[in-house]
Amino acid sequence: MKKPSSVGIRELAAHLGMAISTVSRAMNGSSEVSAETRTRILEAADRIGYRPNQSGRSLRSGSTKAVALTMRTDTGRSVAGETFFMALSEGLQSVLASAGLDLIILPCASDQDENEFLYRAVDRKLADGFIISNVQRVDPRISYLEKWHVPFVSLGSSQTEGSYASLDLDFAGVAEQAVRRLSSQGHRQIAVALTAQETNNNYVFLEGFRRGLTAAGIPFDEALVLRLDDRISGGYALGSALLAMEKRPTAVVLIQETMAMGLYQRLAEAGLTAGRDLAIIGFRENPVCRYLQPSLTSFHIDLKAYGARLGEIMIAALNPGGTAANPMPLTRDVWPMTIVPGQSDALHL
Repeated sequence: MKKPSSVGIRELAAHLGMAISTVSRAMNGSSEVSAETRTRILEAADRIGYRPNQSGRSLRSGSTKAVALTMRTDTGRSVAGETFFMALSEGLQSVLASAGLDLIILPCASDQDENEFLYRAVDRKLADGFIISNVQRVDPRISYLEKWHVPFVSLGSSQTEGSYASLDLDFAGVAEQAVRRLSSQGHRQIAVALTAQETNNNYVFLEGFRRGLTAAGIPFDEALVLRLDDRISGGYALGSALLAMEKRPTAVVLIQETMAMGLYQRLAEAGLTAGRDLAIIGFRENPVCRYLQPSLTSFHIDLKAYGARLGEIMIAALNPGGTAANPMPLTRDVWPMTIVPGQSDALHL
């Protein structure tokens, strides 16, 4: 079957018997074209199936009408096969589309430097705005985007200085609530498993963990802070580390819930069971972990709603309001999460 030829601005102008410049001004909302003429042109465009050449319009206007989300392909979330970014993108794309924007996902491979990866994307003007993930405690990408006045949102908090918007999960609140739950069950020897990365959420999670210990009157012990690969294998290594301790902890809180799969395996090899021999609380309620037995206590988040909020913040960053004297306040949102009790911490001491 022959592919139908596209109807461009030349064909539309010829159909109407008008100059291309007149049709172009009408399509772009120019005040030089009367309302009557614009209506006639728009109706004809719809009738004959005219579609604007978006790439040409982007070159002329300097706008791509797109937002880019950068993500690493080698993080624990990606490697474990979970759908965190896809679920988030559903809500994000929905909100962006309502503003006439498209979402571009830019995956950064394991052998690429994520800073240089972003710099190239910005230099090539791939999008009007950027959302950066895997945010570091000190993140050069934030400084770069700030320097060149590129609209962006940080999907995660950072200690990097600047005037920028961010959205993050409540890492501190989750850790504090997990310690409170465990201490109320009688646990006094509680470990925390962080990742080996320099992402800022490690530091925020640890801060909340320490607050929880303080509130429960439990002294902080640096030896019970373990940093591991954010992989299932990291959970297995965690199990080995806990089993090797002279005074083994009775509970552990995980910043990356997929670690639980490796941890369960290591415990089983030692003849031990989660919930009975070691209380475990994971970070996020994750479909990848749904078949773990006993069920993993973790925290729920509506990722579609989370993505939608991210889209709202991105649109606001693209269209800043206020004046120099009264600027609009920057959004630094922290998204709350609610606990979903399982059986992995069911044993009361």
